[in-house]
Amino acid sequence: MLRELSIHNLAVIENVTVTFHPGFHVLTGETGAGKSIVIDALTLTAGGRGSAEMIRHGCDRADIEAVFDLPRTHPVWETLGRLGIDADSEETLLIRRELLALGKSSARINGQSVTLTMLREVGEHLVNIHGQHEHQSLLRTEKHLEWLDLFAGDEIQTEKSDYRKIYLQYQNISKERRELEEKSRQGMQMLDLYRFQLEEIAAARLKPGEDESLADERRKLAHAEKLTDAISEAYDLLYGTKGLSALSRALTRLQDIVNVDSATLQPLVEQLQSAYYGVEDSAYQLRDYKEGIEFNPQRLAQIEQRLDLLHGLKRKYGETIEDIVNYQARIKTETDQLDNRDSLLHDLAAQEETLHGELQLRAEKLSSIRRSASRVLARQIEQELAHLQMDRSVFEVKLGTAALTITGADTAEFLLSTNPGEPPKPLSKIASGGEMSRVMLALKAIFARIDEIPVLVFDEVDTGVSGRAAQAIAEKLSLLSRHCQVFAITHLPQVACMADHQYEIYKQVTAQDRTQTSVTELTQVQRVEELARMLGGVEVTEKTRHHAQEMLTLAEQRKNA
Repeated sequence: MLRELSIHNLAVIENVTVTFHPGFHVLTGETGAGKSIVIDALTLTAGGRGSAEMIRHGCDRADIEAVFDLPRTHPVWETLGRLGIDADSEETLLIRRELLALGKSSARINGQSVTLTMLREVGEHLVNIHGQHEHQSLLRTEKHLEWLDLFAGDEIQTEKSDYRKIYLQYQNISKERRELEEKSRQGMQMLDLYRFQLEEIAAARLKPGEDESLADERRKLAHAEKLTDAISEAYDLLYGTKGLSALSRALTRLQDIVNVDSATLQPLVEQLQSAYYGVEDSAYQLRDYKEGIEFNPQRLAQIEQRLDLLHGLKRKYGETIEDIVNYQARIKTETDQLDNRDSLLHDLAAQEETLHGELQLRAEKLSSIRRSASRVLARQIEQELAHLQMDRSVFEVKLGTAALTITGADTAEFLLSTNPGEPPKPLSKIASGGEMSRVMLALKAIFARIDEIPVLVFDEVDTGVSGRAAQAIAEKLSLLSRHCQVFAITHLPQVACMADHQYEIYKQVTAQDRTQTSVTELTQVQRVEELARMLGGVEVTEKTRHHAQEMLTLAEQRKNA
């Protein structure tokens, strides 16, 4: 339910915070007092579009906050999680919307910034607002099949789930077949080229990392003479008079006198011995390396030829040997498919035909369930309309046949005839605002438990009705509020008296000569005065007060009954 709504600098509302309760609420007041502004504020928190013109004159921003208290099982929590919004189902849900005079707006859910699209997706689970000429989702024909399935309940859900799985398999097989056919048409022209490329790559006998090792070997062969000269010179220097011979003589001289000052000279002797052996080992390694240097122009030519081959393959098929191997695997798969295309296409077509046949059978079962549900739904809506003083109306769920989709092979549209002898027509073709209001209310009475929207708002849906029809609408709104929180803007005392909570919306002029709208929850005594005003107009008499009190008493008796 909506627990609290705060509005700051929206239109003529400067600062209002209203607390709400479970049950049926009515908003009353003189025409132009600003009742619709409260609905506009709630619409903004549900993701409705705002504009700078909605901001109170002279202010740079407008702020609206709505606090919702929802059960842990409500579907909005799943939506919030899917959108990545932190929310704890044990706590309240806070939605904040801000409009700026510069034309921009922002939205937050539990303090986390969200886009308008995200807010709208969340708002669809929270608030459903119905005006006299804005019946929203009830007039969206594409939603009628979805509602029919919701009405059909568990009976159709398992069938739809099984059908959906097979339909997705069918879609995948169909897509694979179409892609193979398209690839076959294009690939047949490429088949000879693919085969040539496969032979060319296979003949190369590629090895991972081969190009790098060959480049290293080529570098050594190409510089064999330079390597030999440098290493020979280094070897000679190490073994020359300034190399090992000099170290050996120095070591001998120190060993002769080491006993004179062993504490100082012994570490030096050990260091020279270590250096001598290190230099000697390096000299041996240089000698071995020199002996391994190869002067092989023939091998160098072979390496150059091999690297040229690899370079040519890289230009054609990839920057590295790994890329070439991957390309080889890909065209090998495509070539195999092309070589076996007839067999593959035959198998795919057979699978597609089998799945299509199974889909048709399951779609017919879905249609059968829907036909049964549509008759029950039509009768229930006609009963609801009868309670709303439209007892001779005919409601029909028109089922049509379409191509197989993920929902089956059916289309659905709600039709209505309010005049005996006239054929049912689409809801959008109904001209009378009063009739449409009652049709919409009947539909909402049926689907209130199904769509689980906690807040229903009716903006003057009683326009165009009076007398018994107005009383019937009031009683239906009261019954509807047992399943969800109901708000209604009304000018009819018959509707207002049936509410559990009544709020007066009124304008006043401040000392600064500014118009300001306020919202006040009425006490029982104040409700009598407000109903008396609605009954008697400008002049409120004791008789109208008595009549108002009587209406409230009778309304309470009806609700208790």
